[in-house]
Amino acid sequence: MHIEKIQSPADLRALDHEQLEELCLEIREFLVDAVSRTGGHLGSNLGAVELTIAVHRVFESPRDIIIWDTGHQTYVHKLVTGRSEAFSTLRQRHGLSGYPSRSESEHDVVENSHASTSLSWASGLAAGFDLTGHEHRQVVAIIGDGSMTGGMAFEALNNLGHYGQRAVIILNDNGRSYAPTVSRLATVMSRLRQSPNYVKGRQAVVSILDRLPLGEEVKRGLSGAAAAMREMWEPPAFFETLGVRYLGPIDGHDIDALESALNDASSYEDGPIVVHVLTDKGRGYAPAEADDEKHLHDIGLFDPVTGNTPSTGGKSFTSEFSSALVNIAERRDDVVAITAAMPGSTGLIPFQHRYPERFFDTGIAEQHALTSAAGMARAGLRPFVAIYSTFLARGFDQVMYDIGLHRLPVVICIDRAGVTGPDGASHHGIHDIAMYARVPGMTIFSPSSLQELPLMMDQALEIEHGPVAIRWPRGNADESSVVGQGLSARLVRDGNDVAILAAGRMLKAATAAAVLLEEEGIDASVWDPRLLKPVDKEMIRTVVNRSLVVTVEDGSRIGGFGSLVADALQRRSGPIPRLLQLGTPDDYLPHGAAEELLAELGLDASGIAAEIIKVFKSDHR
Repeated sequence: MHIEKIQSPADLRALDHEQLEELCLEIREFLVDAVSRTGGHLGSNLGAVELTIAVHRVFESPRDIIIWDTGHQTYVHKLVTGRSEAFSTLRQRHGLSGYPSRSESEHDVVENSHASTSLSWASGLAAGFDLTGHEHRQVVAIIGDGSMTGGMAFEALNNLGHYGQRAVIILNDNGRSYAPTVSRLATVMSRLRQSPNYVKGRQAVVSILDRLPLGEEVKRGLSGAAAAMREMWEPPAFFETLGVRYLGPIDGHDIDALESALNDASSYEDGPIVVHVLTDKGRGYAPAEADDEKHLHDIGLFDPVTGNTPSTGGKSFTSEFSSALVNIAERRDDVVAITAAMPGSTGLIPFQHRYPERFFDTGIAEQHALTSAAGMARAGLRPFVAIYSTFLARGFDQVMYDIGLHRLPVVICIDRAGVTGPDGASHHGIHDIAMYARVPGMTIFSPSSLQELPLMMDQALEIEHGPVAIRWPRGNADESSVVGQGLSARLVRDGNDVAILAAGRMLKAATAAAVLLEEEGIDASVWDPRLLKPVDKEMIRTVVNRSLVVTVEDGSRIGGFGSLVADALQRRSGPIPRLLQLGTPDDYLPHGAAEELLAELGLDASGIAAEIIKVFKSDHR
């Protein structure tokens, strides 16, 4: 087994062509087996095997900086940099990260897990190396999985070309992000992927030139003719207009062709160069190749033989949102749905199939998605924009000034809110409350049960002068036969000593904590706020008579729901109760199971009860 002997990139250079082909097969088998046990990003890594090997054979990491965009395509990179033995801990607490991690290896320079940033990193690093006398170090940015649809990537390309910064940009073109890539440039690129004329024509010209006994001048002339033909078949004009040289497209599964192209790119010293590489997402694993939606881009635990995932036995907020939005659209033809490259993951595929003319996928362009939603609302439509909490952070300016300032009725559906788990610091959705509570006129809902979500979606449509956000967590949702009404909070349990106000998913833990407190002689009431902003005045009027009010949220306690409650209490005349705000700390959270992390943070039933008991003991000394 060659894979067992690879402990560093240098070990790759000792292998011949046949051994490299065998290694690629071993790596794919290894990835399928490893990811089936832990879950993770599979399809994107299966498609980047040969590319990763070629990059590490041509460039010398860590002297040369390799930046991955996005970082979920780095599993092979981790394997060839000596981390194969840790794959059994992938994405688990205290285990191997699913993204580049500086704490793991000197070969991981940038913890890059949000799309479209690699070229800006490359521009900055190239400028830094040039100004500090490290011109011998090369910067390699591997951008793929639809990341070229992000506006930041185009901004960086413009500057790389303008300043003539030396960088090798590898466009890993698999035609997809999560779903098929949405982009005019991607459409042009896809014509090359699908055209047999290009590959056959180019190979024929090269073959003829190699065989004919011609003089060098004639060969150079024919090469010029071939280049002219290439201009008809390739789209280099876009890049070269920006001052970026274009090379390709190259078969991303042909190691020899890749190495030849990368060596040429490495020797180019007159500025940035794009190497356009064609790869197949999910390559070599039949279930991934057969997955039309996302080629097993990301997946939980699964059977490595069939690719099937076990049933979780419950419903998710995402699936409930999906069906509820279709039901709403049946009643209202002014409702439209918008996503940023994630129609499947946000539950919008049924809407897309049912109402294709009312569905918009912007690609990896959250800022554009939100401002375009503002434009649609201004034109009289009612947009629902579905975005993960962590990616919504990119659109703060647009929500604040394009949507909020104009008091436009855009419904922002925040999936994966709160502590999400295995994807780590960059993917926890713990900042959305603190960020979007700052938007004047913003209404924020947080459903505690599956049954609350469609009610809140209907209620959102009744709010016509300002944006609405509805946030929900990843995974199975709790269910309840009892729901709230309108914009009011709901009293779940009454008690005289302490009032616990638990946002969204935290209601279950808070209710269990109240039982534990009862065993300690503390009588706790529990509220489901339902509406995080504005805070229900009747709830505040009721809880102000308790000796202690506790807010619990799976988001930042600085500036979050607890801060909104604090403001509401302080605005009342007369004495106010002591306030205890429980939430995530002012820190970046690690990866691991969500339940495990919540317990570590003291946001489970026993942790909540312990904090309240601590306050009561200190007050009664």
